[in-house]
Amino acid sequence: MHPKPIHTRVVALITTLVACTAVLTACAGSSDAEKTADGATVFRYQGSASQVTFPELADDLGYFDKVALDWVGDTTSGPQDIQSAATGDTDFGGAFNGAIVKLAAAKSPIQSVVSYYGADKETFNGFYVLEDSPIRTARDLIGKKVAMNTLGAHAEFIIREWLAQQGLSKDEIAQVELTVVPPVNTEQALRQGQIDVGTLGSVFRQTATERGGLRELFTDESLYGTFSYGTYVLRKDFIEKNKDAVADFVQGVARAIRWTQTVPREEVIAKYKSIIAARGRNENPDLVDYWKSSSVAPGGVIADREFEIWIDWLKRNENLADGITPGDIYTNEFNPYANGTYPEDSDSNGLALQVAK
Repeated sequence: MHPKPIHTRVVALITTLVACTAVLTACAGSSDAEKTADGATVFRYQGSASQVTFPELADDLGYFDKVALDWVGDTTSGPQDIQSAATGDTDFGGAFNGAIVKLAAAKSPIQSVVSYYGADKETFNGFYVLEDSPIRTARDLIGKKVAMNTLGAHAEFIIREWLAQQGLSKDEIAQVELTVVPPVNTEQALRQGQIDVGTLGSVFRQTATERGGLRELFTDESLYGTFSYGTYVLRKDFIEKNKDAVADFVQGVARAIRWTQTVPREEVIAKYKSIIAARGRNENPDLVDYWKSSSVAPGGVIADREFEIWIDWLKRNENLADGITPGDIYTNEFNPYANGTYPEDSDSNGLALQVAK
């Protein structure tokens, strides 16, 4: 069975988002968040198996004073995670900024508060073919199968943007078959010829390329360089009614991000393994060995450009996001590396970094 055409899937996703937003009031949890016995505000969230999120790291480092995390399970994808936050099933979620713009275009009352993933020279997502594949250019992908972890998120936006930058028309791009394959199965599917191109990131990219026999077609880092691609969002009513706690949440996450950016990589890996072992979820801590970098701006500060690109993209390709500006979607108000609390080049405690002589 062939995947549905790209435009059909996008329309279906938009319809789902609009429907979700229409019933937001009915299905959302109360913005009057639960409190712990000592007065901390409970933030419900979804995690990721065998990984440590920045909020979890912040909690372990003791960076929260007014926040208590409540893990309710693991997320299946970024779009699912932010929809859970939008409907009140959780209090925050994270996703690719393009998916967040889509949700904002559907009038969902969410706001991004801190970046949490991106691309740099060490951490990125690549699109790979077999070494002897005849696929060399974007035009060679017409009629071919490209696998990714989910549709309507990072990988789909990136492949479609790359194809457009390489000169393919909308009709030609629609002929590229995008299909969902779990990351753990992508390398095998590629080597067995079930797909023509596989999207690989983190441990899956590193182990697959170490085994050889693959060729990099392009990466997300090659499109925009070092760039923050995803942010954490909260509902606007939750922010308004729990402003002090939200400020504490963002400063803690920002400082946790900065911690990973200013200590040796080995120290980050050791801390992540300690957190995974302590929570007792029967996870494989060895995957953490492949951690390379935070991949975001210092302290996760958000920049207009990180949303402008996807707002413009949706206007061009989906006739969405008219009238929306980056300022409608995100705020750096609570980030200590943006609001003047800490110098931009300081460490996780706001202290000036030592410059090697």
